[in-house]
Amino acid sequence: MTPVAYQFIKRLLILLATLLLVSGVIFLVLQVIPGDPAQIILGIQATPENLQALRHKLGLDLPLPVQYWNWISGVMQGDLGRSITYDVPISELILSRLAVTFPLALLSIFFAVVFSIPLGIYAALHRNRPGDYGVMVFSQIGLAVPAFWAGILLILFFAVYLQWFPAGGFKSWMESPLGALKSLLLPALSPGLIRAAVLARLTRSCMLEALGEDFIRTARAKGLAERVVVYKHALRNALIPVVTIVGLQMGELLAGAIVIENVFNLPGLGRLIFLAIGQRDLPVVQGVSLLIAFFIVLVNFAVDVIYGVVDPRIRAGSEEI
Repeated sequence: MTPVAYQFIKRLLILLATLLLVSGVIFLVLQVIPGDPAQIILGIQATPENLQALRHKLGLDLPLPVQYWNWISGVMQGDLGRSITYDVPISELILSRLAVTFPLALLSIFFAVVFSIPLGIYAALHRNRPGDYGVMVFSQIGLAVPAFWAGILLILFFAVYLQWFPAGGFKSWMESPLGALKSLLLPALSPGLIRAAVLARLTRSCMLEALGEDFIRTARAKGLAERVVVYKHALRNALIPVVTIVGLQMGELLAGAIVIENVFNLPGLGRLIFLAIGQRDLPVVQGVSLLIAFFIVLVNFAVDVIYGVVDPRIRAGSEEI
């Protein structure tokens, strides 16, 4: 077996083990949430006999290890179960909401990267100058303002005052692709700017550190153009921690979609899990939580692969194992 194949299989096994552990944690945590799903479905006037019959039908009267095994074995076969509230397969609910949450997260991280990396490079190249101070002020404001508050401000300015964008809601991609994209711009911009503030500060710090290294002085002594020194040598070495934080932020955006989707009234995974918790629809909460965990682990796996692309020394090191 080649070292590359060994590393891939090793990371894949770690991914599967992590998902199995997360599934157990999700299942146990949801069991301690107050409320009886059968009582919520049938109402307070339901008789004990009817409640017991519904609990038996839903499998809620089985021992917890049996309930967990029934759930996880179904997940491994691609069956996430059936929603108690909507009485439809959970996979259908997730697929319909994923068309909102996934593009929203991608747009948010796109805005974060597009704004932060140029600002961080500019601040590093103009250290202790007005431009650098301006980037630092933007970073401080971004760190202090919550994403939901930034979303409300964007709604007031762009939707209410300028009326350029809708204040909330979502048009399906099939109905109007342009309308769907327009519906996601403000929701994506609010967390994107907050993440950009963090990444801009990190990029500046990493660039300053890279520009002070010996190999940068050697490159300049060889007469290389400043553009080549900055973007080919310094930036490539500075991107390693930036890529790490981008991967973590992608997971945060998927997990934190519940706030932004409720502010903008978007029918995504965040709003689905928010309503499911209130309705005590445990199968939906379990399915969505496991899917989000899967995406987070998958993003971390992708970050490990990108490391080798950004810095070949990491790839070479793994091949020598």
